[in-house]
Order: sequence, then structure tokens, then C-alpha cells
Amino acid sequence: MPAVPKRKISRTRGANRRSHWALKAIHLVRCQNCGALRRPHQVCNNCGTYRGVEVIEIEEA
Repeated sequence: MPAVPKRKISRTRGANRRSHWALKAIHLVRCQNCGALRRPHQVCNNCGTYRGVEVIEIEEA
């Protein structure tokens, strides 16, 4: 026997449940080394540093 709701869920109750589904904007911070925008707690894609230490080498084109 499948689990079936006993009665219809109202639009308001359904909308209240879905109120947290919206996408949030990505939080960006400035890199301390080069000043480029990057995500917090991530290696900078522009210069390859994390917390002032060069973690990966970036090849210049």
C-alpha cells in the first residue's frame, strides 16, 4: 500500500514549503593578492593563491 496524502495540500501551505527553494546569489570576496573576485575559502583562479600562499601555478598565455 503506497503512502498517499489523506487530503489536498492547500496552495498556501505548498507555497510556504517551497519558499526556501529560490537560488541565492553567489557570495564573492576580493583576493588579497591580485584583487580579483573569488569565492570565499577557495583558491583564486586568477593568481593561484590561498590565504597569501601560492598553491597552484597559473600559466600566462
